[in-house]
Amino acid sequence: MFDIGGLIVSCFQLITMLIVVWCLLSWFPNIRWYDQPFKALDQVVQPIVSPFRKLIPPISGIDLSPMVAILVLQACSGILRQLLR
Repeated sequence: MFDIGGLIVSCFQLITMLIVVWCLLSWFPNIRWYDQPFKALDQVVQPIVSPFRKLIPPISGIDLSPMVAILVLQACSGILRQLLR
């Protein structure tokens, strides 16, 4: 049987993994030998992270918005799992 809640939770997990990969790749700005996947990843992650960036500005040059986005995604995923039980 098709479980829409499970699909949404899986999407939250996928987005979380994409944010982590995006953050790791930001540490290596010179790795642009295969540019198109980085642009696509940036186009997927930026709309998710940018609202959090507006709420929480960088502190001492460290952008905490991806971490907050991951925490919110994980909280929503946990709440959804509890509701589906």
